[in-house]
Amino acid sequence: MVEDRYHEICRAHRWQVPEPFNIVEVCCRRWTSDRERTALIAVGEDGTVTRHAYAEVQQAVDRVAAALSARGVGRGERVAVVLPQRLETVVSLLALLQIGAVAMPLSILFGPDALAYRLQDSDAVGAICDRRALPGLVEVRGRCPALKSLWTVDCDGEGEDWRALLADEHAPLPPCQTAAHDPAVLIYTSGTTGPPKGALIPHRAMIGNLSGFVASQDDFPQPGDVFWSPADWAWTGGLWDALMPTLYFGMPIVGFDGRFSPEVAFRLMQDHHVTNSFLFPTALKAMMKAFPQPREQFELRLRAIMSAGEALGDTVFEWCRAALGVTVNEMFGQTEINYIVGNSHRHWPARPGSMGRGYPGHRVAVIDAAGAPVAPGREGEIAVHRCDIHGDPDPVFFLGYWKNDVATARKFTGDWCRTGDLAVADEDGYLWYRGRADDVFKAAGYRIGPSEIENCLVKHPAVANAAVVPKPDRERGALVKAYVVLAAGFEASEGLIGEIQQHVRGLLAPYEYPKEIEFLDALPMTTTGKVQRRVLRLQEEERARAEGRI
Repeated sequence: MVEDRYHEICRAHRWQVPEPFNIVEVCCRRWTSDRERTALIAVGEDGTVTRHAYAEVQQAVDRVAAALSARGVGRGERVAVVLPQRLETVVSLLALLQIGAVAMPLSILFGPDALAYRLQDSDAVGAICDRRALPGLVEVRGRCPALKSLWTVDCDGEGEDWRALLADEHAPLPPCQTAAHDPAVLIYTSGTTGPPKGALIPHRAMIGNLSGFVASQDDFPQPGDVFWSPADWAWTGGLWDALMPTLYFGMPIVGFDGRFSPEVAFRLMQDHHVTNSFLFPTALKAMMKAFPQPREQFELRLRAIMSAGEALGDTVFEWCRAALGVTVNEMFGQTEINYIVGNSHRHWPARPGSMGRGYPGHRVAVIDAAGAPVAPGREGEIAVHRCDIHGDPDPVFFLGYWKNDVATARKFTGDWCRTGDLAVADEDGYLWYRGRADDVFKAAGYRIGPSEIENCLVKHPAVANAAVVPKPDRERGALVKAYVVLAAGFEASEGLIGEIQQHVRGLLAPYEYPKEIEFLDALPMTTTGKVQRRVLRLQEEERARAEGRI
């Protein structure tokens, strides 16, 4: 039985944010006295492995920082980093922060339009990329007037070669004296409900993430800890939930430059003795379906898993506990305010299906439209107060949306920052996710949250993943429709549709079962691993208009 120390830990927690403060000093430079301390275990898709020490990383950071400064990159200017999990990504991000510039991580999966939108919106003055992102950047360069410079890794003939930055003989610059509230990163929201917005993140947010990271990773770091996550370092989950906090504590992180698959995930964790991970629910579902009993095939040292991005559901939760021997700590956060709610099963009991409690240092409540906290058991919107329970400012907050004061103002009601996510809090402060405010819909007068139905669908052996959206209907307003990705070995058929429908009817309320099921090879996903229900919802609306149903 886990002792519930939640309130004791929260009362004892006080924020300590130094001034001046620069992320590079705490995430790299302070660890360089130990010349052998490993920062990055870089794994190529071909299986090659290279270990990089903190001292080596900092030396490269100093060289690249001086070279970028000499080429005119100034304080506060935005530079895109379009790279996968590799050494040059770490060096680029830290070098930009070291000179007071603003790093803008972008996914190598972005196409030309996605790149152009972010580069134009941010007025980025340069970009660092490898051969995978280069064609897209070259294509949009003429549409981005502020984009003056392009630095390339493993490329020939376009931009300035990365090796030229490392080879420059410029004298090392003294570290830039940044304030804790100075901007560090411009990271764009995943765009699940509308056009992406650029959230400007300050250096102090590094500190604001730590209490949740430590709690969700079961008191990280412990001797021998090694971290790995498939989460792209170009988004909040990969950057702030994996890479940066691991470096903050001076521990090694595995960077895999390749495509995710369940077998690859288990082999990486086995071969590199991974102890801690962030695995989003879509990854865990795939791993569960592919390897129901993974410890029969892989030698694993996992001691902690955090999961976020979507509701995990009790099916995957129980599989992790039984098959991996790990109680998953669910976490909830956003690009704007990350690592704010979650579990820490070593310090307070995990409740299957609950997203947890507000992490120490974050004052979290479920509020109504007017901004007032609602009673336990009532549905409302998850929100975080600008100050913690002691009245001290919470350092986790973003500075605002880039060039969008109106959207920034809409994010707040008084001192409460709204998340746009619905939940119910119980008497003990555990939050139970109800879905995005934009995803909840009514069918035949009933209020439908997709996550509960999706969790039920995944319990069926034929279902690898699912998304539930409303299908417009003249009589009932909407019908419950499920888009389903089948597990290996199953084929779509009318019989299977009926079987899946009966499965849901037997476990949930009659009005919740999907009246229609459509099979897909893959669900539309953001680069952050979130299902884009909005894409499917709009598709249903377009079909209804074409058929004259609305």
